[in-house]
Amino acid sequence: MVITMSDFFWKDFNLDHTLGCGQVFRWDKKDDVWTGVAEGEIIHAIQQKDGSVLIDSHLPAEFFINYFRIDDDLCHILQKINKDPCINKAINDFYGLRLIRQDPWECLISYMLATASSIPTIKKRISNLCSMFGNEITDGYFSFPEPSDIANACISDLQECKLGFRTQRIKNAAEIVNRGNIDLESLQKMEYYDARKKLMSIEGVGEKVADCVLLFSMDKLESFPVDTHIKKIVEYMYCDNTLLQNGKNYHKIGEWGREYFGNYCGYAQEYLYMLKRSGNYQSRYTC
Repeated sequence: MVITMSDFFWKDFNLDHTLGCGQVFRWDKKDDVWTGVAEGEIIHAIQQKDGSVLIDSHLPAEFFINYFRIDDDLCHILQKINKDPCINKAINDFYGLRLIRQDPWECLISYMLATASSIPTIKKRISNLCSMFGNEITDGYFSFPEPSDIANACISDLQECKLGFRTQRIKNAAEIVNRGNIDLESLQKMEYYDARKKLMSIEGVGEKVADCVLLFSMDKLESFPVDTHIKKIVEYMYCDNTLLQNGKNYHKIGEWGREYFGNYCGYAQEYLYMLKRSGNYQSRYTC
């Protein structure tokens, strides 16, 4: 089944920037085609030269409108965060990058596995976990395991997935979610700080992981995850910003991002992240 989305749905959308910015880990590109797994289905996607996107999937069109956040008014959002030459360059260089609305459970485990790791290593861990505990979709592709699959797993089996020190933490998180001690769907309805505090009650979920889960799966666009890339570019490009004078640690930078960029700071974070990875920035911005 091939779904051809109209230009209306894909206005202000760049598939490469969206899938290649490191926010989601189960997509890979070969030649011009992106292949990924979501909702237990294999998806193939390619963006044509005219900007239209072809998708080969059994999932309905409505899923992709939600998944790629086509319902976001990207032009309006980018206007709101476009406050200085640095973010302006990021927007111009990576225009069309949209946040992805991921499954909260998969997003939580993925980012718990992402701590202190490179993207290839994160992908390998997730692949190991899916092949061990997920359901096979077709050769080499597996669904993401349910909370019960991991909660009821033996530690020795989990250790075969090569998760390192994260092994017990992943099992504990699965047990918490499986028992209903934390209802991930209910967190989406909570205020940002309350939801973050609840997530951080899980061992292995610090401020950065919680902010990633809130931003990429729970519609908390006021979340501003801070990793080493964001810390470096903020300290370099905004070093003279008065909002940063009280400290440049991860927590302070997160609070700065929320205050400086406002309610859509999560989008600013992702555009700055891409700019940092590209290395295509030079002159500092002074507030």
